[in-house]
Amino acid sequence: MIKRLLSGALAAAVAVGASINTVSAEDVLYVPSLSYRTGPFAGGGTPVANGFGDYMTMLNERDGGIGGIKVAVEECETGYNAQKGVECYEATKGKGALVYNPMSTGITLQLIPKAPVDQIPVLSMGYGLSAAAMGETFPWTFTYPTSYWSQMSSILKYIDQNGGLKGKKIGFIYLDAGYGREPIPLLEELAPEMGFELALFPVAGKEMQAQSAQWLNVRKERPDWMIMWGWGAMNPTAIKEAAKIRFPMDRFIGNWWSSAHADLIPVGEAGKGYIGANFSGVGADFPALQDVIKYVVDAGKSQADPSTVGHILYNRGLYNAVIVAEAIATAQKMTGKKSITGADMRLGLENFVLDQARLAELGLSGFTGDLRGDCADHEGGGSVFFQQWNGSDFEVISEPIAPMSDKVKPLLEAAAEAYKADKPEWQGQTCS
Repeated sequence: MIKRLLSGALAAAVAVGASINTVSAEDVLYVPSLSYRTGPFAGGGTPVANGFGDYMTMLNERDGGIGGIKVAVEECETGYNAQKGVECYEATKGKGALVYNPMSTGITLQLIPKAPVDQIPVLSMGYGLSAAAMGETFPWTFTYPTSYWSQMSSILKYIDQNGGLKGKKIGFIYLDAGYGREPIPLLEELAPEMGFELALFPVAGKEMQAQSAQWLNVRKERPDWMIMWGWGAMNPTAIKEAAKIRFPMDRFIGNWWSSAHADLIPVGEAGKGYIGANFSGVGADFPALQDVIKYVVDAGKSQADPSTVGHILYNRGLYNAVIVAEAIATAQKMTGKKSITGADMRLGLENFVLDQARLAELGLSGFTGDLRGDCADHEGGGSVFFQQWNGSDFEVISEPIAPMSDKVKPLLEAAAEAYKADKPEWQGQTCS
């Protein structure tokens, strides 16, 4: 099974001089990539995997790796399937894995209880279990730069700043899976407090490209705003259906998995005005991206279509790699070791500093907001900004909007306590 899962994927996305299977952990910094280039969400998974692998390859080609050791990225194909994700984890964890980036909420939920046992951190960058933002309860799981709950609160804040929430009906259309359902508890908690009515519109996996029933219900319910937690083919289908019923696009907001070029290019002019949340830079006009093009894409070392370099999902994967690379470098400095372990990596993830000065050093000035690793705060103080589709591309329309931490943090703390309540063996940490 595992052999089949690994076939067709990159044996190693970097030039290390030998196959990963024949290189010892001391020779490389080993980072598995739980990718999905196949299956119903391959259109999103492919550019994310490309951006992640290409940045690491660039560091190898330009800098000789991190701290003098090359990074080895091994892809294992999951098809966005949780069980396959677990199989990939079990097949790779013994190779000196430093961190897992599942790129799937379903897989993340399966790996969270495994991480403390194996002492390998899980970085669910902006997705996964929102409660994992509480670092004292979840020492081995990280949600940088924001959890889904925090992101939803930023979306609600944006709406409140643009016409108000009180007395409004907010529609929530979502993929009816762990990912899509994740923010519902927060919405249900905040609706009475903030004075808005909530209307839910679930979309089953088999309905992603057949949503006419949901949008007939939207037309009937007449929400003032629609928020979407979609992925893959669900997103352009939803936007097209919204256009059919003439729902105002400037009142339709997608989360950061629902606002990519792949979602809007098929829609084109009909999607003009659609708004999306984002936390990483758009375009290739950054020195680091130019180095990726020079050392990787133009050198024939990338699987990416050159035209997609700089697109939102490609940059999302690249940003994921930046966080991993900065945490590795921090761990090396703190431990005095070039070859580090998963436990060392956790230390790096809780102590890296990715502020604007450091971003400028990396050739990514303005690419994202400040982010800092922290023991207690596994969101890192991140924020989101909003972008709008102009018919052919996205334009930034807001400054970074911080989450409503005063409202969200108590709910995250309660959710974290609930998670461990039936797990007497669960071990947290105390942060000073």
